[in-house]
Amino acid sequence: MQAHTIHKSTIDTSHDCDSPRGGDADHELLHASVSVSVSSSSSSASIQRILGLIRSEDPDSRLFAAREIRRLTKTSHRCRRHFSQAVEPLVSMLRLLDSPESHHEAALLALLNLAVKYEKNKVSIVEAGALEPIMNFLQSNSPTLQEYASASLLTLSASANNKPIIGANGVIPLLVKVIKHGSPQAKADAVMALSNLSTLSTNLTTIIATKPLSPILNLLKSSKKSSKTSEKCCSLIESLMVSNEKARTGLVSDEGGVLAVVEVLENGSLQAKEHAVGVLLTLCQSDRSKYREPILKEGVIPGLLELTVQGTSKSRTKAQRLLCLLRDSDSPRSEVQPDTIENIVSSLISHIDGDDQSGKAKKMLAEMVQVSMEKSLRHLQERASTLVRP
Repeated sequence: MQAHTIHKSTIDTSHDCDSPRGGDADHELLHASVSVSVSSSSSSASIQRILGLIRSEDPDSRLFAAREIRRLTKTSHRCRRHFSQAVEPLVSMLRLLDSPESHHEAALLALLNLAVKYEKNKVSIVEAGALEPIMNFLQSNSPTLQEYASASLLTLSASANNKPIIGANGVIPLLVKVIKHGSPQAKADAVMALSNLSTLSTNLTTIIATKPLSPILNLLKSSKKSSKTSEKCCSLIESLMVSNEKARTGLVSDEGGVLAVVEVLENGSLQAKEHAVGVLLTLCQSDRSKYREPILKEGVIPGLLELTVQGTSKSRTKAQRLLCLLRDSDSPRSEVQPDTIENIVSSLISHIDGDDQSGKAKKMLAEMVQVSMEKSLRHLQERASTLVRP
């Protein structure tokens, strides 16, 4: 995985976001007292030379070293390990409030590249006291510093060790403010950082207290539904729905809120669709009589039909349960067998308003039945082959 590059996203295999994007436009600092050979920059001597410069009292030498560390750690795991000793002096650069903005940017980007896919550096950066200056930059009037601070928190929050520390230091309300008022990129990084932090129950409690649903929904509405941003928005909304009735009523009362979730269910990534159907299922399970109609009126049936045959295992189960809850019955069963889905959907289609939605649903139902028949035929063929004796 590449470390930090402009406007690109990378995701940790644990589903926690690690590195988002950054500003790796190379800046050359021509300083007479500094001489680092690019051709031998990976050698031990060059690394020690750069480490010496980052500890220098000379601001320009530190700036040059920070940019070199950022460049060298962009794609090299080995360099991230060798430059671990640079964490403390780089954090010290962040703390120099009277330094030029370019110095803070260089230090942030160097730390960000050091942290990508390197757990030890993530932990060391937080232990070195980086959170305080990063929080200050998160509130900066400089859009660039705010974006780099959001990106840094996204990367640092991918560490399980860092999550409770970040949550306990007042970062969560600041991230919610960025989701409300930040630049598009800062908003995207902030919501992914918040999603990382939400996997810890104490952090989720703090997130709920900040009442973040409205800004998250606004971000979801404005984002491409197949994007990682939309996936993390739905993940957060699903977490908010579980034990928060205010969030559930807020989703339904927000104009276009349920529709945005349905659009993710139709057009999102497989993981995003799983979160989207989870949102709607949690909503309907909490109070079927209250939330059934608001969900149905947004044309959810075609997307649910597709999920029953093409979604993840969890998505298929959730979609079947939601279809059962949406049917016109006062006592829906908690479980639906695959061979009864067609009957349930046929009943639902008869209650759909609008020829377009009804026609689409009927087409999807026909396709679902076809896929179901093909699966059944393959199953019978497999069983028959096991009965054939030599």
